[in-house]
Amino acid sequence: MSTEPNNIQPVRFFHRGKIVDVSGVHPTRSVLDWLREDAHCTGTKEGCNEGDCGACTVVIGELATDANAPGAVGGLQLQTVNACIQFLPTLHGKALFTVEDLKAQCAAPPSPDKKHPVQTLHPVQQAMVDCHGSQCGFCTPGFVMSLWSTYEHHQAEGTQPTRQQLADDLSGNLCRCTGYRPILDAGQRMFDLPSVRLDTRPVVAALTALQNDGLDYAAPLGARMDHFHAPKTIAQLAALREQKPRAQLLAGSTDVGLWVNKQFRDLGDIIYVGDVAEMKTIETRENDEGGELYIGAGASLESAFEALVQRVPSLQDVWLRFASPPIRHAGTMGGNVANGSPIGDSPPVLMSLDAQIELRRGDVVRRMPLPDFYIDYMKNQLQPGEFVQGLAIPLAAMRRQVRAYKISKRFDCDISALCAGFAIELEEGGDTVKAVRLAFGGMAATVKRAANAEAALVGKPWTQSSVATAKLALAQDFKPLSDMRASADYRLQVAQNLIQRLWLETRTEDALSLEETSVWSVMPHASAKAQAEGV
Repeated sequence: MSTEPNNIQPVRFFHRGKIVDVSGVHPTRSVLDWLREDAHCTGTKEGCNEGDCGACTVVIGELATDANAPGAVGGLQLQTVNACIQFLPTLHGKALFTVEDLKAQCAAPPSPDKKHPVQTLHPVQQAMVDCHGSQCGFCTPGFVMSLWSTYEHHQAEGTQPTRQQLADDLSGNLCRCTGYRPILDAGQRMFDLPSVRLDTRPVVAALTALQNDGLDYAAPLGARMDHFHAPKTIAQLAALREQKPRAQLLAGSTDVGLWVNKQFRDLGDIIYVGDVAEMKTIETRENDEGGELYIGAGASLESAFEALVQRVPSLQDVWLRFASPPIRHAGTMGGNVANGSPIGDSPPVLMSLDAQIELRRGDVVRRMPLPDFYIDYMKNQLQPGEFVQGLAIPLAAMRRQVRAYKISKRFDCDISALCAGFAIELEEGGDTVKAVRLAFGGMAATVKRAANAEAALVGKPWTQSSVATAKLALAQDFKPLSDMRASADYRLQVAQNLIQRLWLETRTEDALSLEETSVWSVMPHASAKAQAEGV
């Protein structure tokens, strides 16, 4: 792909029933700002401007790689994202749906059976009205778009979500005044109203026509031209990265978007990896060590955790509590690892599974154990021109007993005070610890394993006495800091308690089952009770 100015292309995407061409706006202009200020679609709201509140939720449509795959809607893959932290050029070749689109879907004649009045609102919106799901209304468009995505997916499958599934889908939408009970009521009510479906045919036709070899977009910032490169192949990505080692790599923008919105950073040239299909690969590969699960660095957090949970069901809780659906749809596991945040939730899980990180520069690919990748706070082993290509998890590590625990002030959609990923293997037929991995985030300048605590357990009986020794050793592994999320003493005590919990769940006699320790096993009953009591 050429980066010469005379080859600069406009950003082209499907919006409000037609293909839109956009030029002249800076590459870091957010989808939200373009919607409100340029397209004058003001239904989408700005709340936190950092992807936490969900007021700006929109739905992005892409051509489905498999039209019959779960989640595909009429040849499209529809996913909620936060418009406030998505850069406009990332829409290239995609479809953008906002709350304004729902009205256009409702231009339908009255139902033939005359049992229902003529609808002027989409079933999602009508259900919100019927169930009194809106007060001030500021958050309502975001809730409506999340519900619309749920509605379309379940209509395509011929199913209806449970109340808990609705709560999971809405975990990225915050309401300050209405309360969630009537909104969940609306989520159930919308399926009782006459069906209104998205006609995907013109969208699929438009996106098919927009298929391209990649995007080279640029716009001025003062006297300078900032480029946005969106290669389509991993070879193009590797060449661009070597050519422009100082360019900012961009994946889901769930972190980089905040650098612009909150820190007002000047990013310069950007290389976007989100259009490289090879970077989204998730597959099982054979090797001499018994095989591995390979997760491309561009695979979404949602897809990556889904693949992990299929093989390790005990990771379900940390999957559903990792940020929110819009963040998991946009963000990538490779980006979460490469970011190097000491409170990232993916690295502790991956370290407990002996994951290796795969790095690439040009045609040269190298691997290293994930713990070796981190040098110090926000410093890693990446060399100039190099990028994270993927993650490899040995299948053998997934056969151990694995647990992951997230500790945060809010249950849903919150940053961890600490996160732990544990894996333990006992000698066959005995209670001696053969191998153990204790990895923690939020306890040091980087995510790291507890070497002293692990050493205190290996070769010892898996007993309460050994656990007590490991808990004492943990104080030698970490000297945590105090901050707004937790004090140092709290972090250390909770980390020690989590080792105790691991033992309670995996001890050889009378181990607690996952159902006995997971909130998900009781939440549906709690929801039913709340409904019965009118809460």
